[in-house]
Amino acid sequence: MNTETKKLGIIAGGGVLPRLLIEHCQKTNRPYSVLAIENNADRSFFTPEIPHKWIRLGQAGTGFKIFGEQKVNEIIMIGTINRPSFTDLLPDLRTAAFIARIGLKSLGDDGILRAIIREIESDNFRVVGIQDVLPELLVKQGLLTKRKPDKQALADIKRGMEVASQLGRLDVGQSVIVQQGLVLGLEGIEGTDRLINRCAEYKRKGVGGVLVKLRKPQQDMRVDLPTIGESTVENLHKAGMRGIAIHAGNALIVNEAQTIALANKYGIFIVGIVPEEEDLA
Repeated sequence: MNTETKKLGIIAGGGVLPRLLIEHCQKTNRPYSVLAIENNADRSFFTPEIPHKWIRLGQAGTGFKIFGEQKVNEIIMIGTINRPSFTDLLPDLRTAAFIARIGLKSLGDDGILRAIIREIESDNFRVVGIQDVLPELLVKQGLLTKRKPDKQALADIKRGMEVASQLGRLDVGQSVIVQQGLVLGLEGIEGTDRLINRCAEYKRKGVGGVLVKLRKPQQDMRVDLPTIGESTVENLHKAGMRGIAIHAGNALIVNEAQTIALANKYGIFIVGIVPEEEDLA
């Protein structure tokens, strides 16, 4: 069976990526089915024409059953997940057994995601990444915008790569903002947009800071890749920052043409970096 004819199961959170994936399936006539996560996925998008069911975060067993009945072959987990409420997390029997078996409190975000992938694949599904279906979303290496990083920006990128690499190894976050050699903020559970907004309060005088986003060294490429888009650029502009350095081939850029055009409008640079190959001295 060709990849294009295998039925795709989409576990959809928030943001634009689930929409892009669904639209791709529609354009290419690839069979698909969606499990939309309550309080995360965009209800206004999921019209009756889109084959979907709504589930809570705690309903893994229900989701596996639905995908099994619908003859799903491959699964993609995509989209943002908000901090869940207690009701969201009330587990069905399958989820409760999973939590008891792996001990969620002993794992970081990446460890939990790897355990979820193993659990899904134990039911004879194959987990794939969105880049396996839409490879054009992957960030290209090199300068993507008209504006180039100057000497200070290159130094800030180098510092940001050092810090982000250590942050990732600790399974904490993917992003850091550096301005004139100073680390303004590290990404935790709040996500990149809130990191940018928070760092606006600590911005120094002079040239603005740089956002550096790297995939965690141990991170599975199939889930939660670093992502930027128009909202990232818009927030950086509002915060007085001047550039983005993001992991080439290991991160996603949503609506690339529009995102780059917006960055050019604001004079913000975007550069795709490969940390182990970079020599920014």
